[in-house]
Amino acid sequence: MTPLTCDLWWGDLTATSPDRLRALYGLLDADERQRHAAFRVPADKDRYALAHGLARLAVGRAAGIAPESVTFDHLRTPRQGKADPPGRGPRGKPRPSGPAEGWEISFSHSGDRVLLAMARGVQVGADVQEVRTVRMGVDSLLGQLLHEDERGHFTRLDPRQREADFFTYWSRKEALVKATGEGLAAATKVVVSPPGAPIAVHSWDTPNGPAPGHVQLLDVAAGDGYSASVAALTPRPLEISVRDTADLLKGLPKARPRTGLRGGTGLGPAKTRTAPATATRRTAPASQHRPGPSATR
Repeated sequence: MTPLTCDLWWGDLTATSPDRLRALYGLLDADERQRHAAFRVPADKDRYALAHGLARLAVGRAAGIAPESVTFDHLRTPRQGKADPPGRGPRGKPRPSGPAEGWEISFSHSGDRVLLAMARGVQVGADVQEVRTVRMGVDSLLGQLLHEDERGHFTRLDPRQREADFFTYWSRKEALVKATGEGLAAATKVVVSPPGAPIAVHSWDTPNGPAPGHVQLLDVAAGDGYSASVAALTPRPLEISVRDTADLLKGLPKARPRTGLRGGTGLGPAKTRTAPATATRRTAPASQHRPGPSATR
């Protein structure tokens, strides 16, 4: 079976100048600017501008149109409904439309890192997580993210390894549910293999979950202190192609005036905390749906 290629671009807030952030913000449409304005923390504004600006550059290049001309529909699940929260712009997974229809994207940001994934004709999900200390402890989050069959993995781990493995689980599961557009609330209905074992999706018990054998999942190298994963809803083997972000940014227009900016983007590099723990990265083959004891499809 012919492999599916998924292109990845990485962005780094510490290496993105204020002028470049302003130029990326200048690509955003009115809905995106509305969501951007809703963030209160300047670093969150900058992550949003970097992620969405890179997405517009990548999709525009693939479709042969200006990045400002890229339009998006939003894939909604029944849980998300049809109405958008007042003053926050559209919700739901963005999907290129118009001349760019057929391309699928997913982006994620955490700490200083931004990840963009793009493929043709196949839904994709991407997630990056900064490995960090959880103030209330990892145990406080296990029930919100993990299926009961996954929680036993943590009983024999030391605290640092618990944090690293928790964020590996998080990036894998969020990549999967972002591929379907379901969001993190569905993560407890998906069972994946633990860190250190061959990567696999054991079960997926949600209304929008893929058919058995129609999902691929890979961990991707994200640098020390980060965990990242990419998923695609396809039976084809998944191949990752890491693209040159500097080359993509050559298509960025010059910075525009600060009109419309509200307290963040373009004011300076984001200041984020340094991760106290690092995850050991593993490169694994594409996964297949492997029915496990908890499969209830």
